[in-house]
Amino acid sequence: MITKPKGTVDITGNDALLWEYINHLVETVMKSYNYEYIRTPIFESSELFHRSVGETSDIVRKETYDFKDKGDRNITLRPEGTAGVVRSYIENKLYASPDIKKYFYNGTMYRYERPQKGRLRELTQFGVEVLGSNSPTIDAEVISLAYRILELLHISNLQVNINSLGDEESRSNYKKALKKYLEPHLSELCEDCRERFKTNPLRILDCKIDKDGEILKNAPKTIDYLNKESKERFETVLKYLDILDIDYEIDPNIVRGLDYYDHTVFEIVSLDYNDTQQSVLGGGGRYNKLIKELDGPDSYGIGFACGIDRIVEILKNIDLYKDLKKEVECFIMYVSEEEKLHALDIAQNLRLNGVITETNHLDKGLKGQFKEADRLNAKYLIILNDEDLKKGLVNIKDNVTKEEEKIDIDEIVEYIIGSL
Repeated sequence: MITKPKGTVDITGNDALLWEYINHLVETVMKSYNYEYIRTPIFESSELFHRSVGETSDIVRKETYDFKDKGDRNITLRPEGTAGVVRSYIENKLYASPDIKKYFYNGTMYRYERPQKGRLRELTQFGVEVLGSNSPTIDAEVISLAYRILELLHISNLQVNINSLGDEESRSNYKKALKKYLEPHLSELCEDCRERFKTNPLRILDCKIDKDGEILKNAPKTIDYLNKESKERFETVLKYLDILDIDYEIDPNIVRGLDYYDHTVFEIVSLDYNDTQQSVLGGGGRYNKLIKELDGPDSYGIGFACGIDRIVEILKNIDLYKDLKKEVECFIMYVSEEEKLHALDIAQNLRLNGVITETNHLDKGLKGQFKEADRLNAKYLIILNDEDLKKGLVNIKDNVTKEEEKIDIDEIVEYIIGSL
C-alpha cells in the first residue's frame, strides 16, 4: 500500500471544514485591510532562499528541500513566503508604481525537520508582505492584522511578544557586545551555537537547545544597544499598538529565525498554550535591506506568517468548532427516470445561482434519500413526483420546521434564495 510521506497530512472531514473556515475568514479580513492576493511558485532557484533567508540560518543549513532539476538547475521548495514575494516584486517591477504594495498569500511551505504535532514537513501558512513603506504605522497595522485574525478565530489570551533589532549601526554594536559576552561561555553551548558564533551570533539567541539556559537568559539585550533613531522608532510602534488596543509584551530575546530582519520583530502567542510547541501562532518583522540585497531598489518591507496547521490543532479544542458540520442548502429527491431528468435540471439552476445543492446519485429509495439529506444537514428538501410535475409543481419541505409547500417549478430558484 502506498502511504503519504512522513511529515505530511491528509486534510479531510471536520479538519477540512476548519481549514475552509480559516481560509474564508483570512481572505475576508485581508480584503477589509485592502491587501491584494499574490501567488508565487512552490519551487524557486535555490539562490533566492540562500541569499534571503541566510546561509547561516537553520532553515537553509538543515531544513530546505534542495534538488537539481532535469536542466541541472539548483531548485528549492519554498521554506517561507517572503523571499518569493520580494523576488516577484523585483522581477515584475512592481515597485515602478508609487503606491505602497500590500500583498497576502496562503500556501504550502516545505521544511525537512522532525515532524511533531503542529510542526510538519509540508506546512501551510497565510501571511502578508507590505513593500515600499517604512512608516511605523505599517508595522502596527501588520501586527494588528495578524492579531485580529487570530482573535476573530476565538483563540484566547493572545499576546504579541515584540522586540527591535534596530538599524545596521545598532545591530553591529549589539553583535560586538553579544560576542564579547558569549566568548567565555562557548564550551558550555551546543555545537551549532559554537558554529553560529563564527557566522551569525544572533542565531544563538534562537537556539532550541540553549534558549532557556542561564547563559542566554543573562545575555545582553538588543534594545539596550539601539541608537537614538531606532529607539524612537520602536517607541512609536508601541504607541500605535496602544492606540490599536493590542496586548503586547517587550521580549528582548526575540530575534526570529531568518537573517533578513531588522527593526521590528514579533511573535504572537496564546498564553493558554505557553508551555507547549503550540504557543507561537505566527510572527514576522521588518526587512528594510532584503529588497536591495536581492538586486532590487533600495526599498522597505515588513510582513508576517501564521501556520494554519498549528491553528487548526488549537481550534479543535474550542467548543465553538466542535459542531462544525457539512451542510447543503437543498437536497433534491426523486425516484422515477422522469423525475431524475427534472432533478438534474433543477440542481443545475440552483447551483448556478449560488445555492449549495445535492441530489440522489446512488439510486436510493426515498427512505435512503431522507437519511442522506439528514446526514448532509439539508435545509430544504425538494421532493419530486410525476403527478406534481405534470402540473408544473414541486413539493418543497423545510427540513427544520417540517412545513411543506407546493410551488410552481419555474419559481424554485427565487423561492429558495428568498427563504435562505
